[in-house]
Amino acid sequence: MPVARAAPYIGKRTLDRLAAGFACLACGPLAAVIAAAVVLGDGAPPLFFQTRVGRRRRPFVVAKFRTMHRGRVTRVGSVLRRTGLDELPQLVNVLRGDMSIVGPRPLTPGDVHRLGWGATAYDWRFEVSPGITGLSQLLAGRGVRFSRRLDRLYLSRQAAALDLRLIALSAAVNLFGKRRVRDYIRPERVVRPRDP
Repeated sequence: MPVARAAPYIGKRTLDRLAAGFACLACGPLAAVIAAAVVLGDGAPPLFFQTRVGRRRRPFVVAKFRTMHRGRVTRVGSVLRRTGLDELPQLVNVLRGDMSIVGPRPLTPGDVHRLGWGATAYDWRFEVSPGITGLSQLLAGRGVRFSRRLDRLYLSRQAAALDLRLIALSAAVNLFGKRRVRDYIRPERVVRPRDP
């Protein structure tokens, strides 16, 4: 079943570049501190690289701060995961055009296979670049069917106003943690009827 308005809206790439550029400047010192904390906590390297499936199913390599050591989440890693700061290096992916600030969760090839989303019936999900944040990322943990519904909702209602709202919510999660912000993060509150 096709999704209305699956293609990116006009100006999305410009918004991505501006937001990622500003975030890189603002968060550069924080990223350096995080990298040092990861290395001091359990050694180098501070970054973890993984292949993900991008727009039109093209593979790309994503960078994240490393949060695990020998199969366990580290002390620093648990803080990074809770706040979403482990994904700061993905801003480089946004500047390169591999990702967007807001979009569906970037899946690994293994995820696509496991979920059965390799079929052409799911091509709609790959019509936009995956995002660092989005409805699925903010409302994670409620199952695959719910995530697919959120991706459809975002793609059918995507607009600059909605992206800015999701970016603001993600910043709040980074500052205060997902638990404190979760009460506000509900689809009916984020995607309002007046969004174009």
